[in-house]
Amino acid sequence: MRKSASAIAVHGILILYTALALFPILLVIMNSFKARKAIFGSPLALPTPTTFSLIGYDRVFGDSSIVSYYLNSITVTGGTIFFTLLFGAMAAWALTEYKFRWNTLLALFLAVGIMVPIRLGSVSIIQLIVELNLINTLTALILVYTAQNLPLSIFILSEFIAQIPKDLREAGRCDGLSEYSIFFYIVLPLIRPAMATVAVFTMIPVWNDLWFPLLLAPTGGKQTITLGIQQFLGQYITDWNAVLSALSTAIIPVLILYVIFSRQLIRGLTSGAVK
Repeated sequence: MRKSASAIAVHGILILYTALALFPILLVIMNSFKARKAIFGSPLALPTPTTFSLIGYDRVFGDSSIVSYYLNSITVTGGTIFFTLLFGAMAAWALTEYKFRWNTLLALFLAVGIMVPIRLGSVSIIQLIVELNLINTLTALILVYTAQNLPLSIFILSEFIAQIPKDLREAGRCDGLSEYSIFFYIVLPLIRPAMATVAVFTMIPVWNDLWFPLLLAPTGGKQTITLGIQQFLGQYITDWNAVLSALSTAIIPVLILYVIFSRQLIRGLTSGAVK
């Protein structure tokens, strides 16, 4: 009885937390299908035949630049995830498998990157991007986001790689496999849950970030969707129908990717990747 009561209490708390987390998202999506007066008159009410309106979506998809902003966000997020996983896994493999001088010191140096916000170096980052002639390019965003997410990815992937039996790696070497073959054909398939965990932790902050797109790619058609939505916000008049519609469509890719990686994410968290 005590176990069942505690289980009910835990599930009740989780359900309550889920409801609190999903409520703002549902509120945004729900109001995106309303007329402007209904948004302010009854924000918590469901759309009705009299209040239902698609004017916000018409304005969003009628603007050709919005589509390019979505593509920019997808490119930046996808590129960041790819390079973060690739370089993070390679660095984690090197730090875990090979013992060399300053190995521990290098690992501690990378761990500092988890604790120190990269935004503290915004001025130096802007100067470096300008010197490299990468201002107003998606490449600049991918490079900065990859550097931002590498420390955490190396930490998580190192924990997983350390759990791989050494006999598997030695067996590969005995069979004549190169170090690259061992890494790509033995190690990477075994750390897929950890890579899914890193992908989710990388994806959401990058997709939602407004700071670096505003600093590094604010013009020239290179804006991300988060920055592009700002065009509907005015000093005196704000097109709330368009804002809510754009936010609703911006949420969908994140939800789809989260659903795709959710099973691997849960496996990664429960396998001891984050301690």
